[in-house]
Amino acid sequence: MTPPSAGSPTPHEVSDELRRVVGRWHQLPLDHALSHVPAVRALVQALADRVATARGVPTTAVPDLGPAVVMDQLAVMVHDVLAADPDVDPAVLVDALAGIRRGL
Repeated sequence: MTPPSAGSPTPHEVSDELRRVVGRWHQLPLDHALSHVPAVRALVQALADRVATARGVPTTAVPDLGPAVVMDQLAVMVHDVLAADPDVDPAVLVDALAGIRRGL
């Protein structure tokens, strides 16, 4: 694992893959992006659930704010899960993000 930047809980390999996913997302035509929103939202929800569990609070549904915002939600949840759960394996996050990117 590559150490995170000073002040950031996000390892470099996770940050790099997140940048790749977001960059690819912004290249997609709207109809193509819309067809992939459910897969991205599923990952966002899984990460949100893990954050809630790590913090000992009930899980709640992440609101569907559409394709223009889903990458922001993903970035926030990646950061939050790394900050809330020290046991999260960065390689698992990288694989999940890469899976989304490859599916695009």
